[in-house]
Amino acid sequence: MNILMLSSTFPYPPTRGGTQVRTFNLLKYLSQRHAITLVTQRDDNVTDAEIAGLRDCVDHLVVFERPPNSGTTAGILKKIQRFGIFLQQGTPPSVLNRYSVEMQAWVDNFVQLGKCDVITCEHSVNEIYVQSHFHKQLKTIVNVHSSVYGSCRNQLAIGISENALRDKINLPLLRRYEQSYCSKFSEIVVTTEEDKIQLQEFNPNSQITVIPNGVDLVSFPNRTVDPGGHCLIFIGAMDNLANIDAVCFFSNEVLPKIQKYYPETTFDIVGSHPTPEVLALQEKPGINVTGRVPSMVEYLHKSTICVVPMRTGFGIKNKTLEAMAAGVPVVASDRGLEGLSVDGASKLLRALRANKPADYVTTISQLFDNAYLRFELSHNGRQLVETEFTWDIAGRSYEQVCLGGDSNG
Repeated sequence: MNILMLSSTFPYPPTRGGTQVRTFNLLKYLSQRHAITLVTQRDDNVTDAEIAGLRDCVDHLVVFERPPNSGTTAGILKKIQRFGIFLQQGTPPSVLNRYSVEMQAWVDNFVQLGKCDVITCEHSVNEIYVQSHFHKQLKTIVNVHSSVYGSCRNQLAIGISENALRDKINLPLLRRYEQSYCSKFSEIVVTTEEDKIQLQEFNPNSQITVIPNGVDLVSFPNRTVDPGGHCLIFIGAMDNLANIDAVCFFSNEVLPKIQKYYPETTFDIVGSHPTPEVLALQEKPGINVTGRVPSMVEYLHKSTICVVPMRTGFGIKNKTLEAMAAGVPVVASDRGLEGLSVDGASKLLRALRANKPADYVTTISQLFDNAYLRFELSHNGRQLVETEFTWDIAGRSYEQVCLGGDSNG
């Protein structure tokens, strides 16, 4: 089967963020049995060596330059223009600001020449390249990493929008957009049941399949020793709004309360591109902001507990799965545990749940004091990932959607 994959995010190396990880691992699986043409974009951070590395993973790699999006007067005028288009035509600025006319022409020509059987959009931002008539001649799939409408609504609800007035204006427009673009596709893929419910409400006739993320178990081996101690860790890209909110909330409202009982408690914030707001947290006792590190798993293995105090951001969280795979006990919010069965009367205990500061103090204290509970979460969490959340499992499901097999939609 000839598959055309569209990803305006350059998906290599698969360590830069959740979008890259999901896109790369799915294309890696599909490329074992099918001819993959990947069309992507590069920005200034992408090296020639990385392009060469990605080229080895697919049959045909086509790379376009990311359109410039400067902060100059011309850039501001473009922003105003894009918002006008959003109002009139329904496509949000976040999609328009990386739209490439050259890439569109290439895709149109490739499809017109009948060179692919399936076209997949890896992340909804790529939906713009799929013309509404494409589905008449081939299967069209959009891999929605998370609902943009759901994320915007959630950020407004808890008061962490970067620009609340803008987001209030955008919210009904995003609802209209999500409903509109989904109707173009033969199949929709989402990462969690929550996103499926959200999108099914907009598009009751759509075929929607839930395919969660996975973990590379070689890159995240199970740890062999519990280090004990009082070392907390958070992992993730630290220029991501949801991650910034999570670490600021935890550092300001939770950590000082824990340090009253366990004064030596440390908190490692591990991930690339920390913003000034995140870097400033290092002024607080016990907090270490690392920036990008050579090995995320080394930091996980030496930590007592991984905290995932997300208050926004929809979709399954790679950071939660990676910590579980590494054998690190997890304390997380409802958002951090979305899509995972970790507790309840009939289930093994795989993580502890916390949403309010007092919940975090209680659950973290329990784990600090109870080595057996740490062992239980470590063992059960790893087992969950091994049986339900590997990239082979996700890849097989994605292949079935591409082939037109049965789905859970």
